[in-house]
Amino acid sequence: MWLDGSSIGSFYAPDIHFYESNDGNAIVGHRAINELISKLQSEWPIEFQFALNKPSQVNQTTQVISWNLGPKGATPVATEMDVAIIENNLIKSLYLFLDAK
Repeated sequence: MWLDGSSIGSFYAPDIHFYESNDGNAIVGHRAINELISKLQSEWPIEFQFALNKPSQVNQTTQVISWNLGPKGATPVATEMDVAIIENNLIKSLYLFLDAK
């Protein structure tokens, strides 16, 4: 879920841990998540959009979301699955699985 800085606390726990890959450390906390989102969005063409490629699924405290990134109506430049662990109705940890191209 990509948000602006003012609404990030409505979705993410204050100590959110975002695991972008198995090779690096977790990105931790609202500020670090917001900085990552801002950096990535500044690198993408303005017409890039996120779109779900199937409905999200929830099982107890785990939610799975699959999505595409790219210009609307065009072949996506990236596809991905996110797995979120929910605690107290906030995302406590988030795991990214970027599909290989």
